[in-house]
Amino acid sequence: MKIQKIEKNKQNIKSLPLGMQTFSTIIESDYIYLDKTSYIYDLIREDHGVYFLSRPRRFGKSLLIDTIKEIFECKKELFKNLWIYDKWNWDDKYNVIRIDFSSIKPKDTDQFISSINTIINQIASKNNINLIENIYYERFQELIQKLHEK
Repeated sequence: MKIQKIEKNKQNIKSLPLGMQTFSTIIESDYIYLDKTSYIYDLIREDHGVYFLSRPRRFGKSLLIDTIKEIFECKKELFKNLWIYDKWNWDDKYNVIRIDFSSIKPKDTDQFISSINTIINQIASKNNINLIENIYYERFQELIQKLHEK
């Protein structure tokens, strides 16, 4: 009988989301998720300036950022069984600009600036925004302003 109990319980164990960096995939596929939304809430609700998130490789930085993105984009259904569900104002949706520098492999400064411009253009295009400025940091500022106006 003990063997049957072990086998039955084994079927109810959730899998670990090894290598997954997308919050929605983890939640929708019913993987184990350690609820850190109370810490995220404190982080994004307190106005203490700029944060530098430093952790070793493969230590959850991308998942943390993706979780914050899903909160700002008001994907309430993903947070149904989590701490933040009844504490966040899900009516206040925010535009999110996420730039993944790991995808940029420049050989020099000019290639880096070109890559940044490409990313800015892709975000603008995705949001049906026409950018006028030519210099990358001015284009980025324009992108932020126009996203805010939407």
